[in-house]
Amino acid sequence: MSILKPIDYSVYLVTQPYRFDQEEAYFAKLEAALRGGVTLVQLREKSLSTRELLQLAQKVKRMTGKYKVPLIINDRLDIALAVEADGLHVGQEDLPVTLARRFLGKDKIIGVSAETVQQAQQAAKEGADYLGVGSIFPTQSKKDATPVSLETLRLIKQSVPLPIVAIGGISLSNIDGLTDEGLAGVAVISAILSADNPEQAARDLLGTMKRINA
Repeated sequence: MSILKPIDYSVYLVTQPYRFDQEEAYFAKLEAALRGGVTLVQLREKSLSTRELLQLAQKVKRMTGKYKVPLIINDRLDIALAVEADGLHVGQEDLPVTLARRFLGKDKIIGVSAETVQQAQQAAKEGADYLGVGSIFPTQSKKDATPVSLETLRLIKQSVPLPIVAIGGISLSNIDGLTDEGLAGVAVISAILSADNPEQAARDLLGTMKRINA
């Protein structure tokens, strides 16, 4: 576990796939989301080359830094190190937390995706800082995602002393269904980045999370 000050996971934005012909729109939406109050950003890219991803990560880091919002890199330890990101998020098939921590040090955030109590407990044992649990609802961004029931979400929350971030198809229309789950935050993509007004969408989600956790 890191020795960082407490992190606000309330509205955890995961980026959409980057397209070179839509760079201006990509960064306009990201900045709008930051203005709206997203509390953490994860850069998730599966199709870019290492050099392309590095260049994108550098630009994203400058923008998140402007708003003093932590940047997490999905999966790519090398990119996280290269841009001095605030942390790394890994899945069940990615680097073990213990190995990632060896390179990142104690002052970086490491999150882990979990779908079961066993996975959650293992991540906690290895020193994860938070868990991303889902998919809670059906999602277009990851159609093969394993559904995680609210009962499993509750069991995971009870089984580990880590902040839990719910992910998967979450939007303003269904977030009230998570009111009683004691979540640290919700991770979203389309709820903000596909909205007509990403800034207002982020602001509305943040307001809802503050109300839920009041």
